[in-house]
Amino acid sequence: MELPSCPNYLLRSSICLILLRVFGTCSALKLSAPSPTIHGIKGQPLTLPIYYDANAPASGVQIIWLLERPPAPPACLLTSFNHTFIPDLEFKHKFTMHPPNASLLINSLHMSDEGNYTVKVNIQGETTMSATQKIEVTVHVPVSQPVIVSEPSYGAVEYEGNITFKCHAMKGTRVRYQWLKDGSPLPNSSTYSFSQDNSIFTIAPVMKSDIGNYSCLASNYISEMESDSIVPIIYYGPYGLRVISDKGLKVGEVFTIANGESVRFDCSADSNPPNTCAWIQRGNNSTEIVNYGPYFKLLSEKVGQKTVDYLCRAFNNITGKGEETQFTVIITPLDPEKLSQLTSTLSPLAAITGVSLFVIVSICFIFLWKKYQLHRAIQWKLQPRRPSTEYRRTPIYSGHEDAINDFGIYEFVSLPDSSAPHRVISPGSNSLQVQDINGTVYEVIQFVPEQIQNNPQP
Repeated sequence: MELPSCPNYLLRSSICLILLRVFGTCSALKLSAPSPTIHGIKGQPLTLPIYYDANAPASGVQIIWLLERPPAPPACLLTSFNHTFIPDLEFKHKFTMHPPNASLLINSLHMSDEGNYTVKVNIQGETTMSATQKIEVTVHVPVSQPVIVSEPSYGAVEYEGNITFKCHAMKGTRVRYQWLKDGSPLPNSSTYSFSQDNSIFTIAPVMKSDIGNYSCLASNYISEMESDSIVPIIYYGPYGLRVISDKGLKVGEVFTIANGESVRFDCSADSNPPNTCAWIQRGNNSTEIVNYGPYFKLLSEKVGQKTVDYLCRAFNNITGKGEETQFTVIITPLDPEKLSQLTSTLSPLAAITGVSLFVIVSICFIFLWKKYQLHRAIQWKLQPRRPSTEYRRTPIYSGHEDAINDFGIYEFVSLPDSSAPHRVISPGSNSLQVQDINGTVYEVIQFVPEQIQNNPQP
């Protein structure tokens, strides 16, 4: 069967559309595409998918693809009938299709392939059906990594200068630019302004809060690349000037140090570039510069007074701004750090508890000491000269058996009465003989456990 040419197809399609509107002789034919616009990559193949659905049996299916690039007239790309198609040799087999599938394959995209592609499907049968679908094709080149340039490169002064960033990708088509700060999109700010294509970003005026890592994201429909980050140079300060020391105790703006110590004072502030510092000693209606630089070393034994006032003055040479802070040094014979540690570790409750324990321990010690002295005095008074004769031991109870400190060795001395005879029993005789005897009785009072006293051995 002879394939109709593109002009004949257009003529028959027009007649079908007229019949469809006037007499309704053309049945419904539905064509569909996944998207009205398809983005392709230069040098890569691209498929234009087309789906059609006819609700009546067909004896023949005719498909034709046209390319419209105004102001040039439409160009016929391919014509097919049933399972056969005739390529247009003008495009050197660049376009391919597999009828009755209506999808078109572009083997290799070029920038000249951009345009509106139109597919027309004509189904012949009991009734003639026709439908048309258009697809826009755009060709893109992947973007390369963009580069950021800042102007001026030497930086800007806070509240006075401006900074402009320019982003450019060497390769890429239809490139869109987006600016990021510290990895996130830029916040809204009245000091920000952008060019029409967003490739230029300006901060006017700059502030300290504008310091950060800025990057540019270049993208199109098929790719995206992010630039290396850049940190703008912004000169600011000084802010938050303060003085610290490596020794001593600080309360407010007063430093307390021990006599004989060597103390280093550091003066610091938030500033770019770093400040130049001057240390000034104040006296009676006079001032004296004692040092230049970020720190000052004080030898307390060389200070002729116990209280000295100092001043640290910081100055930023680029911003032209300065700040100063005053502090007082008190020299004491005590070690302020140890005193501070002791007072900080002892709470009021701990101090009261310590004093109470000390008083209780002291009272107990005094009580034991007095009791010990009384016991020694009793022993000393009851201690006589010991004779060489033997003694008869007789148990004597003091009546204080429950007092542990009463147990010990006691001596009792019996002296003879000159007016009465002394009687002793002579062994082996039933008679009494009178003898003068001077004797000393030793009694050992031992501690006997209560359970032994209550249950004596038989």
